[in-house]
Order: sequence, then structure tokens, then C-alpha cells
Amino acid sequence: MHDKKPLRMAADGDPSRGTPHAALKIGVISDTHGFLDPRVERIFAGVDHILHAGDIGNEIIEFELKAIAPTILVLGNNDPDLTFKETEAVTLAGKKFLLHHIVNPRALADKVAARIQRERPDVVVFGHTHKRFSETVNGVLFFNPGYAGKPRFGIERSIAILHCDETGIRHDFILL
Repeated sequence: MHDKKPLRMAADGDPSRGTPHAALKIGVISDTHGFLDPRVERIFAGVDHILHAGDIGNEIIEFELKAIAPTILVLGNNDPDLTFKETEAVTLAGKKFLLHHIVNPRALADKVAARIQRERPDVVVFGHTHKRFSETVNGVLFFNPGYAGKPRFGIERSIAILHCDETGIRHDFILL
């Protein structure tokens, strides 16, 4: 029997301030472009954290998401007037997550590759393509929840939940 449980980490990644936690649910969203679908609140109810991978659209999205759970957001290429960071790293449930909006897992830009090398994340969360993606490349899970903005051009819209526990990380894509 295995008694060791993952820790819920402090937002700064300090495990000494974490508390034992059997599992952690993380809501993942990207490319809201100023619109938060009303279903997101219900779908993300009960998540421990939310990660927004850019193209937020306006600061109201931050407040709406933070009303659901603690939220980390990064800038997208359509967020020129917002003041978030371009890249964020956070440790949750003993796993390191790196958020950056534009990432090509098979052809990393030098700046992104250097950050991944330095941070050594377990998961890179990104957006921009408006397409769901979940694939491990060189030992790192690259994850894109898809497009969550207003319905347009027949684009399939989605968000995701990452389930982190002692067995690893699994995901559920949820269509909007």
C-alpha cells in the first residue's frame, strides 16, 4: 500500500507551504477573446486552479475566472493592452506547469525552448491554434485546451480539465 500523497503546492511552488491532497483538478482554458461562455462556471465548479493560456481579450475574464478558483493567466498575441506576463511557471500537485500562448511542440521558438530547458516543466500549457492538443514530446506533456471564445466560423469550441494525482496527469476535453 502506498501512503504518500501528492502535495497541493503554494502558488510559488514552495512545497513546504503545501498541504496533503489526494488529487488536484485544474481547469484549462485559452483564447476566450473577451467572452467567457456561461457554461464555463458550471464545468469548472470544483476545480482547484484555473490556467488560462492567453488571448484573454479583456481583464473582466480574469475576475470571472477568479470567482470560480485561483487563476493564472498569460498574455496572448491579441492582448496588447493587458498587463499579464508572457510566460508563467507554477507548481501544482507536485507537477510543474509552464504557460505560454504560442508554442509549436515540434519546432520550439528559441525563447520558449530556453524557458523549458531552464524551468524543466512536466506540462506546457498553450493556446493560439484554437485546436485541442495533448501529446508528450521529449518527456514533456504539451497541452492545448482548444478555443473557448464566441462561436464563429464553425470552429469547435472546448476547454479542459486536468486531473493530477499520484498516478500522473490525465485530461478531459469538454466541448462548449
